[in-house]
Amino acid sequence: MKTKNHVRELTVTAMLSAIGFVLMMVDFSLPMFIPFFVKMDISELPALLASFSLGPVYGAAVCLIKNILAAIFHGSTGGIGEVCNFLLGAAFTVTAGLIYKHHKSRKMAVVGALVGSVVMALISVPVNYFITYPVYAQMFGGMDLILGAYQELNPNATSLLFCLVMFNLPFTFVKGLLDSVICFLIYKPLSPILHGRR
Repeated sequence: MKTKNHVRELTVTAMLSAIGFVLMMVDFSLPMFIPFFVKMDISELPALLASFSLGPVYGAAVCLIKNILAAIFHGSTGGIGEVCNFLLGAAFTVTAGLIYKHHKSRKMAVVGALVGSVVMALISVPVNYFITYPVYAQMFGGMDLILGAYQELNPNATSLLFCLVMFNLPFTFVKGLLDSVICFLIYKPLSPILHGRR
């Protein structure tokens, strides 16, 4: 029975990772709210499903696998975009999964998703400040170009930290909320597949 459950968990993880990879490709810009190079997607949705149904370790695994696939088949940032996506996605889904794991109820799932969204948004600031944007600046023509894109939206955006706090942090929080809302809408219909029930 344990072997059968383990095989099912690995199968579901692989399936959700593949879906997450596809969803990473279906991204879009919101140029009225944030520069064009920051994309919105719902690729953390499968990882959140995994974290709630199988456990937080599986949520992190889905984040890792989908980003490895993205780096191999669709990478255009030298892997740094995928590293950032993994760190933020894992922070979101592991936090949500850990909270839900200790008290499995719909209320705690909502609390976990909200807290996970906040954690992901907060972590986005140091991850982008110290890792992602310095690499992007080296690859794509300097920090002035990046700041210039933010200044088109807000002339006061004269520092990277200001940009990340005023734009990226709320954007990332909304992204987490969007994943969470869709998760709650589809979790029950998908529950038999995720849990291996007939």
